[in-house]
Amino acid sequence: MKHVIALDVGGTAIKAALIGPENQLLHEARRPTGRDRGPDAVITGILDFAAELQETGRSRYGRPAEAAGVAVPGIVDDRTGTAVYAANLGWRDVPLRDLLRDRLGGGTPVALGHDVRTGGLAEGRIGAGRDADADRFLFVALGTGIAGAIGVDGRIEQGAHGYAGEIGHISVRSGPDAPKCGCGGRGCLETLASAAAVSAAWARATGDPAADAAGCAEAVAAGDPRARAVWQEAVDALADGLVIGLTLLDPHTLIVGGGLAEAGETLFTPLRTAVAERITFQKLPRIVPAALGDTAGCLGAGLLAWDLLSTDSTEVSA
Repeated sequence: MKHVIALDVGGTAIKAALIGPENQLLHEARRPTGRDRGPDAVITGILDFAAELQETGRSRYGRPAEAAGVAVPGIVDDRTGTAVYAANLGWRDVPLRDLLRDRLGGGTPVALGHDVRTGGLAEGRIGAGRDADADRFLFVALGTGIAGAIGVDGRIEQGAHGYAGEIGHISVRSGPDAPKCGCGGRGCLETLASAAAVSAAWARATGDPAADAAGCAEAVAAGDPRARAVWQEAVDALADGLVIGLTLLDPHTLIVGGGLAEAGETLFTPLRTAVAERITFQKLPRIVPAALGDTAGCLGAGLLAWDLLSTDSTEVSA
């Protein structure tokens, strides 16, 4: 069977798969990223893992992988195949596409993509947007931070400098009391509506340093007024940021994923209301939860790999 190699590199784990031509997960594996051993060890681990997957494919299907796709965090130049910078992995200017191509051998084409944009590609094409009018969609991941992906005609927009979709750094609050963001700005969306921001606000409200966003969501569902106040503040900030994005992009579908979206309707019911209250002339898009969970990154990396074969190119925008 024809297949491709897919790797989704995270801060703590690398998820990997062999993926068939109909996006079937033929084989899945996972191992620690090993960032505690330094960036060179992380890179070596990625290359070794890819080579092992290559051998697994050969032994199972009697042929090498047609191509490989890899999704990585941080700043990515997918035109040159360079992992430019990732704070949580400690690397800079790693020519990861070329390193993987050399390791896999045989002229195996390799695509490199940004993790959130790659996950958004999968959600838009074969996940939550699959059965919808999703030729234009916005995917937003609510995790430790907030990032997004802009889908147009089944592709993901990278932008002129690789930053398209960074909705987490839209400023939604101003003034001296606006929280400072790691990017250097103030009042950025992710300082108010990410899972990390909700966790911090809930910990302050309860006086429990171990309190987190999941616990806040549970308390909201149970009717705790303190939790409802914390949650609504985050929802209001998120709606403000999303309306900016919707006004600029006019998507048919807004797909929301990440850890905070696991709260289900505890998030989506007030969020849909808050967005609807804020729009005027704009068309309200469908606001739906992501469907692929933690397989989105691997499936998206697989799509990048298959796209290489359909475009006969080693450069794919995602």
